[in-house]
Amino acid sequence: MLPNPPLGVILHAIGGLMSAIFYLPYRKVKHWSWESYWIIGGVFSWVVVPWIIAFLAVPNLPLTLSHAPAKSVFWSYFFGVLWGVGGLTFGLTVRYLGFALGTAMALGYCAAFGTLLPPIFNGEFAGVIKTTSGLIVMGGVLVCLFGIVISGFAGIAKERELPDKEKTASVKEFSFRKGVWVATFCGIMSACMSYGFAAGKPIAEVAVANGSSDLWKNLPVLIIILAGGFTTNFLWCIALNFRNKSFGDYLKQEHKVPSSENAVTRNERVPVLANYLFCALAGTLWYFQFFFYGMGTTKMGRYDFSSWTLHMASIIIFGTLLGVILSEWKGVSGRTHWLMRFGLVVLVSSTVVIGYGNYLAKESNPSQPQAKAEQQAKHTDATEPSESYVRRIPALSIAAIPHSAEIQIQSAGIRRTPNALRDITGNSTQ
Repeated sequence: MLPNPPLGVILHAIGGLMSAIFYLPYRKVKHWSWESYWIIGGVFSWVVVPWIIAFLAVPNLPLTLSHAPAKSVFWSYFFGVLWGVGGLTFGLTVRYLGFALGTAMALGYCAAFGTLLPPIFNGEFAGVIKTTSGLIVMGGVLVCLFGIVISGFAGIAKERELPDKEKTASVKEFSFRKGVWVATFCGIMSACMSYGFAAGKPIAEVAVANGSSDLWKNLPVLIIILAGGFTTNFLWCIALNFRNKSFGDYLKQEHKVPSSENAVTRNERVPVLANYLFCALAGTLWYFQFFFYGMGTTKMGRYDFSSWTLHMASIIIFGTLLGVILSEWKGVSGRTHWLMRFGLVVLVSSTVVIGYGNYLAKESNPSQPQAKAEQQAKHTDATEPSESYVRRIPALSIAAIPHSAEIQIQSAGIRRTPNALRDITGNSTQ
């Protein structure tokens, strides 16, 4: 599949929108503790929806997962566990700081660590900064970080100007001190999602070898990463259920609330079914941020590590706009409003710069070898006897697979021939 950076930027923007709005259905959940609705939503976002989507989009999914390189599976899962810590603390970040300030602070750390460390760790950073297109992409990353800083200053200015009544009206448990510490920790740990995708590249290559489109090849990787995230969140939420004695949330029909007129409590009906539905909707929206992220990554080309910056920028852009809609910026000064708008302009500009850098990389390194390989594969299909049990796979799709991954593929029944690799679904006649 040829790179298409403009389309990649759009896909990342859609993913950012999904991330910005996923928390809204949780606000409709009534009389449940945070840990209760968070884990119910997580069952859908980390387990149910990823498996359903992957089964629909990825051919031979069980075969791909069963023959994925064990090392890649382990590290993808491990980084998923660490990312899960960041994921659950993001919920606390929004809880203490609101959408605008919470997302700006947490995602600032996340963008820096998640974007820069993978190419540095893989030894690719020096090669990136030696090319014009690479320098433009890195410039776009710096512009994004600058925009995040501006958005953070705008959020801090808003926090200083709003009276306590206004703060708690939009964020009921507002706590700036708690929020800063949680946001810092959340941003660093959340960057592990980017590391999980980098560690899962051999799994994606196995998926392609088993018939998956390049567009969907990251879905099996996402299943493994999210399994790690689910592990962390499940254990933490169950611990909170024990501590807060909130296990009854999942089935309780009534909830005692204090009367506004006196100290006498009254019972209110708990909308159990509605709570589950809102949690399912929130979890599904949350998953789709990485559904679109995975697709966008396949379109960015040589500098696909920049996808993480695009994702973070999009989340902050839409998160800030959502904060405006939810009246989180109501009552602030014109200067603070100007800072907020300027931050948005800088962040949008960063996505344009990164997209342009990836476009230049595509133009300076056209995929003639891939086209030639695909043409040769078609010629081979036309000249060799056809076999109903043989599915041709373009040679270039497999040539990029590391040796360790190729061993796993061969054990799945794929053999190398002088012209191509064949996925044998019947008996081999080597």
